[in-house]
Amino acid sequence: MKKTYNILFLCTHNSARSILGEALATTRTHGRFIGYSAGSSPGVQVNPFARELALELGYPADRLRSKSWDEFSGADAPIMDFIITVCDNAAGEVCPVWLGHPVTAHWGFPDPSRVAGTDEDKRRAFRDVMVGLNRRIDILANLPIEQLDHLKLQEQTRALAQL
Repeated sequence: MKKTYNILFLCTHNSARSILGEALATTRTHGRFIGYSAGSSPGVQVNPFARELALELGYPADRLRSKSWDEFSGADAPIMDFIITVCDNAAGEVCPVWLGHPVTAHWGFPDPSRVAGTDEDKRRAFRDVMVGLNRRIDILANLPIEQLDHLKLQEQTRALAQL
């Protein structure tokens, strides 16, 4: 039986990209990851297109909310094994100190909520982000994590940004 790892996706508003990462990691890795997401300045609500996709993945509606990263930096928070920033703003911000020395990486994606056009154009932008995240998460979930030292695991996780 493989170990389950906690993975936190960070984005400034925690309303789109990071929400999709949370939903994908939880629903598509066969128990390898438990996905979480947060933001430095969380929005009021989850973007409707991100919500739609997360629900299609089978992610529970009651877990879909924008959260502050402060929820994950306290002593009572789950220990994160991986922390992935998915937007450029979050990558450049001063993050909290994370307990447990998690592997960190930046997997930047364009903000799909900024796409203009029809609802179909917007859905396509969200699906493109979802596909890119899913590819990276799938590869990460299939790495021999238990056999890699921290430095090698960090190197391989960061290399996934090039996909």
